[in-house]
Amino acid sequence: MRVLYIDTSSDYLYSGIVVDDKLVSSIKKKYEKDLSKEALPKIIELFDEANITPKDLDKIIVVNGPGSFTGIRIGITIAKTIAWALNINITPISGLTAMAISSNTNTYKMPLIDARRGYVYGAIYDKDNNKVIEDSHIELKELLDKSKDLDIEVITNNDLEINIKKESYDPDILKIVKHFETSDGINPHLVNPIYLKKTEAEEKAGL
Repeated sequence: MRVLYIDTSSDYLYSGIVVDDKLVSSIKKKYEKDLSKEALPKIIELFDEANITPKDLDKIIVVNGPGSFTGIRIGITIAKTIAWALNINITPISGLTAMAISSNTNTYKMPLIDARRGYVYGAIYDKDNNKVIEDSHIELKELLDKSKDLDIEVITNNDLEINIKKESYDPDILKIVKHFETSDGINPHLVNPIYLKKTEAEEKAGL
């Protein structure tokens, strides 16, 4: 099984290729505004490092939200283009789920992405990565209140003021891929962004 993993839902490019349960090439790098220019060339380099070509892929896993509107579209566009050309399915996943899976904590897990103005994209998972609270665009204070009776650890790469235990998000690409290895995926044309939050234009238009 040859699997390409893509996550461009933040300022980072997290991507890797797994061949027969081994991570053979990967990148975890912050690009910020250069992400749109760098993502595809860097992913192409991963194929060179893995000594395979895109046509060798069996599956693509892509994070389709939540997070940066622009970033999410970058990853989905790359995944759709490759999958459509190869006539293979895509498994879209939540970036918050990927964060929870990557953590080795034995407590409840709260993956968080800063959505600014006191809001976050967040969820709560138990130690076995089952969702306790669904992915939400929510006030940080409200989510913290919901978790106040839980032994919980926050997973984030953002500078959030939280007085509970935190760990930095370091994606375990192999672990994420193995978690979804039995997923059949869906037709590339059916893969859409999951923003959770309205765009600024939608908010101004009252949609």
